Amino acid sequence: MEYKFLLSYVLILIALFYSYRQNLGIEKTLFINSIRAFVQLFLLGYLLVFIFKLESPLYMVMILFFMVLFASYTGQKRVKLSHRGYTVAFLSIFLASFIVIASLLVAGIITFKPNEIIPVGGMVIGNALNVYTLTVDRMKGEAGNTLDIIENIIALGGRLSDAFYFIKKNAVKSALIPMMNMLQTVGIIHIPGITTGMLLAGAEPLQAVSYQLAIMYMMVAVALFTAVFSVNFSYRKIIRTVTEEK
Repeated sequence: MEYKFLLSYVLILIALFYSYRQNLGIEKTLFINSIRAFVQLFLLGYLLVFIFKLESPLYMVMILFFMVLFASYTGQKRVKLSHRGYTVAFLSIFLASFIVIASLLVAGIITFKPNEIIPVGGMVIGNALNVYTLTVDRMKGEAGNTLDIIENIIALGGRLSDAFYFIKKNAVKSALIPMMNMLQTVGIIHIPGITTGMLLAGAEPLQAVSYQLAIMYMMVAVALFTAVFSVNFSYRKIIRTVTEEK
């Protein structure tokens, strides 16, 4: 069973072939990232055994901070901003993740136990990364398509924030679409893994469902916070990036 997962790589090969035939230009990135995912998960399987034995909260904070740093680096590589792009990615992901994780800790939903805060923190930070890239990429695209309109608004005495109002609004709405779909279809189409796992482990249905709902509401919150921080921290950098690329 341990090696049967390799058969699923056929799905990646299909994606690589399609990208090659359609000249999408993502074959190299897709191939490297698929191998990287295997290596990272392989190492994680052994590393978590060590991490779950840690007791100091300081170690937990250091691990989460490293996750934020790596997520920020990945976010900047995905949607490059020409000026202090890494800082924008870091602030957006860090602040959104900090607010949500701190809220969960204060509410007592999770504790500083490594088997709780590390997996949950990873979900929060990973979701923040996804939302950041979706939001900034959408803003860059719309800013590039409406650059003339933005310049005209500024030329007539308008503020840059006013010119970006609808762009920012649309970017936030777009970033929240996956979360809205998840909330609407959970339990009917989307079968939550945490609920299933807890039920198989013998937990009561109410306990399993309540924990899953907390995770889902957490995901919605971090998506909203990340999108809001992203649009407000990045729009000045985006107009500069788009102008340079033109």
